[in-house]
Amino acid sequence: MDNYFVHETAIIDADCEIGAGTKIWHFSHIMSNCKIGKNCNLGQNVVVSPNVILGKNVKVQNNVSIYSGVICEDDVFLGPSMVFTNVINPRSAIIRRGEYQQTIVKKGASIGANATIVCGNNIGEFAFIGAGAVVTKEVLPYALVVGNPSSQIGWISEYGHRLEFNKQGFATCIESGEKYQLENNSVKKIV
Repeated sequence: MDNYFVHETAIIDADCEIGAGTKIWHFSHIMSNCKIGKNCNLGQNVVVSPNVILGKNVKVQNNVSIYSGVICEDDVFLGPSMVFTNVINPRSAIIRRGEYQQTIVKKGASIGANATIVCGNNIGEFAFIGAGAVVTKEVLPYALVVGNPSSQIGWISEYGHRLEFNKQGFATCIESGEKYQLENNSVKKIV
């Protein structure tokens, strides 16, 4: 007996690995050779293309297609109707399956509703992509990016709060109390 939930309207193709506690909701399609970790939640009308990898505790909201070439590490959040691409120059009459580019969304990153991630641009750990943003370049860990094309407007904590760094380059998350250091345009959590 499976130790995950699949709604009766969802379709799961052959050779998929689905972790315990995962939930797959209405009208979703999980295509062949996918690996989906434990305790994931895939909302309504989600498509996971062949060979996609989702880590543990990935939350995929309604109407998201995760195309071949995408890897989401643990604790990633994909907002409603956000978009991945996997080919830079698609044409209907030209087959480019051999040209799919990889996009990695690192641990703890969040991508807001209706955002677009142009393929080949990785999203750093705990980065936050604002709703409607169009990502056309790499996103640094802990970066807060918005707009079209997206630009970085600040830094964000692992709890999702804007970090305000003092003159010495230190900031504290208002929710968790965790401390962060900004040095050479790079943020790290102080353990």
